[in-house]
Amino acid sequence: MRPHVRPFTPRGDEEAMLIQVTMRQVRGMPILGSPIDGIRIMALLPGHWHKDLTQAGGDIVIRMRVDEPLTSAQVRAEVTQTLANPEVDRWELVACRVLSHSSTAAREEDQ
Repeated sequence: MRPHVRPFTPRGDEEAMLIQVTMRQVRGMPILGSPIDGIRIMALLPGHWHKDLTQAGGDIVIRMRVDEPLTSAQVRAEVTQTLANPEVDRWELVACRVLSHSSTAAREEDQ
């Protein structure tokens, strides 16, 4: 039986932000099609962030819903710090893109 999965969209909370990060391997032997490193990275990111893993041409793409008042710069810093972990330090963050966020978060980004 498949566990209940919440829809992967912002819930309308004032703090909700949907963000997509893309990571590229900078060294080591790539294992195309293997989700192992993506799963490791997701496990190292904050557990309360809702995460969805995809891969695109050897890159790791993680879509996250962050239900707390953070800016995209703060999310980028958290992901960069996570990628400093020796288990996944062969990956670098190449993109951090906000897909949608509340009006409150948008105002914070503009400041």
